[in-house]
Amino acid sequence: MTIISKISRKLYTVIGISLLLNASQSWADSIQGEKGTIDITPLIHSSVQLEYNGFVVQVDPWAAIDISHAKTADLILVTDSPGHHLDTNAISDLSDSDTSIIIAANGLDQIPDGVVAANGELLKVAGIEVEAVAAYDIILGPPEHPKGDANGYVLRLGGKKFFFAGVTECVDEVKALKEIDVAFMPMNIPVGRMTPKAAADCTKILSPDVVYTYHYDQDWVRRLANPDFGGSVLPGNLTVPETLNAFENELAGSGIEFRRANWYPE
Repeated sequence: MTIISKISRKLYTVIGISLLLNASQSWADSIQGEKGTIDITPLIHSSVQLEYNGFVVQVDPWAAIDISHAKTADLILVTDSPGHHLDTNAISDLSDSDTSIIIAANGLDQIPDGVVAANGELLKVAGIEVEAVAAYDIILGPPEHPKGDANGYVLRLGGKKFFFAGVTECVDEVKALKEIDVAFMPMNIPVGRMTPKAAADCTKILSPDVVYTYHYDQDWVRRLANPDFGGSVLPGNLTVPETLNAFENELAGSGIEFRRANWYPE
């Protein structure tokens, strides 16, 4: 692989802080595919591993935890350019000479050999069909996610359609998606974007069989840089666990299965 050299690491430095968190804190799940089980392993924040019949997909791999238990990817999807989405160390560690990497154009400086996917583009990479979906803000204000800058992805694997929304609100391009089986939806994004109700309402439009919320504890990420960070105030003065409860309550009666995952180790 010519992107970056392959390096074995057990200790990772993230935003100036060295972290080594127990791999046993990860949590694995599965759904049934056409020809076997599709294993789903939420890793951290918006980092997810899928495995189907030996084919491994990594989404936004991030080495804020020990990822030595994660598997080398056949395909890596990167939604955006900040380090908790595009971590070149994690990408290197989970890649080999056969790994394909799909990125948004904003990541080209960091991954010059990546396959750039524009919003709305349909690609077939490593034998897998991937659609790049627009991911952007409706409510304006910092941190900004402008239209055309970042991607979500629809991935077809094992006869199922997975949607990794990235950091977005419920924009028209998201609402237009059909026949999603498993959705990963962001929540609690500053500044009041994707509240539990907004995330749940968007999920109900997509109507997947299964939904995970991810990228929902921004304070956890901030404390990597500043352990003394006091915490931000979420809409309605809810705590992060309370937002998960609120999201689940908003889905009541929808028939959509909400699966909670351990995205943030203690």
